[in-house]
Amino acid sequence: MAQWTSAVGPAQLARQLQAQQPRPAGPGARKPPAYRALADGIRLLVLEGRVPVAARLPAERELAVALTVSRTTVAAAYEALRAEGFLESRRGAGSWTAVPAGNPLPARGLEPLPPEALGSMIDLGCAALPAPEPWLTRGVQGALEELPPYAHTHGDYPAGLPALRQMLADRYTARGIPTMPEQIMVTTGAMGAIDAICHLFAGRGERIAVESPSYANILQLMREAGARLVPVAMSEGLGSWDMGRWRQVLRDAAPRLAYVVADFHNPTGALADEDQRRQLVDAARSAGTVLVVDETMTELHLDDDVQMPRPVCAFDPAGSTVLTVGSASKAFWAGMRIGWVRAAPDVIRSLVAARAYADLGTPVLEQLGVNWLMGTGGWEEAVSLRRAQARENRDALVAAVRRELPEWEFSVPQGGLTLWVRTGGLSGSRLAEAGERVGVRVPSGPRFGVDGAFEGFVRLPFTVGGAVADEAAVRLAAAARLVESGMGGGVESPRSFVA
Repeated sequence: MAQWTSAVGPAQLARQLQAQQPRPAGPGARKPPAYRALADGIRLLVLEGRVPVAARLPAERELAVALTVSRTTVAAAYEALRAEGFLESRRGAGSWTAVPAGNPLPARGLEPLPPEALGSMIDLGCAALPAPEPWLTRGVQGALEELPPYAHTHGDYPAGLPALRQMLADRYTARGIPTMPEQIMVTTGAMGAIDAICHLFAGRGERIAVESPSYANILQLMREAGARLVPVAMSEGLGSWDMGRWRQVLRDAAPRLAYVVADFHNPTGALADEDQRRQLVDAARSAGTVLVVDETMTELHLDDDVQMPRPVCAFDPAGSTVLTVGSASKAFWAGMRIGWVRAAPDVIRSLVAARAYADLGTPVLEQLGVNWLMGTGGWEEAVSLRRAQARENRDALVAAVRRELPEWEFSVPQGGLTLWVRTGGLSGSRLAEAGERVGVRVPSGPRFGVDGAFEGFVRLPFTVGGAVADEAAVRLAAAARLVESGMGGGVESPRSFVA
């Protein structure tokens, strides 16, 4: 019986490997042999979770053809990986990826670091801030006061609590988007909303157009659902959408869904203007593509002079093209797992009906907490605190990175929670691995792309400030020196990291 659970094709693996930047040889050192460079590249893909554990690798001859190297080079690389514990093989079953005994399994998404590990590691992997107290406590207390009537029911509300659906509808209406509660479904976070949409609209093998780069966890969610991701590059400088590319992809690929983050894009922080929003909706409507708009960062405008465009759904008055996803997790607290979908009533009914085979509903107490906050003005107070904290952290991190790593390039976003950084020619994958060794956890650029793109980038969230931001930049500089010396990414320390 084969020990592998998935397979990686030769063309896909070749694209991921060819996108990697070579490991520096260090001063006076010789270039590593081709087999060693290949083994190192595959090992990095496994450590980052971009090639899953227990994935069958291509046969030696197939990979040699895809990479235009000799079969001997591939055979030697596979042998080196077997010796290091990153590959297992059996005659007749092929070779599949593994991790050495005692190593944790690599994460494929951007899971937060366990709280018990925060003492020794600065976590720049998860773009989430601590709760904006005292508003979390007040929201929970308010929810408990409103809970008794609901406790006498079965507690299952597949579409969400009627009171919260009405509250969310009223908030869209106040933004100039007339909305009925029948157009709202409450979900377990934005991830729950997008997962439900993907299952309803995009079956296995369907195309989904995504920004390139895009939010890593959503990309992985779509891959796990069997979608075929069609990347759409952002404009030069990664500061806005390239509408010519979007029109071409929607016309030529005819994807079933398209996923975009128009407000303070994750990871670049870009803000799409109204004309781009209008053009995208028109192009999606013409192509018959359902446009999924992630608004989780909408309220996190950090500078006073930011002029927020109208929501994307404002350009789809019939409601036939745009599905809007929102969440409390970024604007308020990641531990408050409340999200929502705004769509046409018939779409909401279909999503609710399908939910019977998924999670049935969202926790009542948390819905009551969000409803209490939004109904009392506590939400606005909490979000104001969140903006101030994120702004302070952003400014501290920007100053620290500019001081310690002046060759790294980035644009300072006016909102959101992330800084998208070009690493001066260094491999983001190797920086992530080296960072783990010096006590800073950072996700590499390829996690936010398709098939190995953005190797020369890392994402830095505004989750730390003050002295911690200074120390994070010092540790990133130490990681960069390791990579530059050729020590980063070496096989002597094959410890996995969780992004």
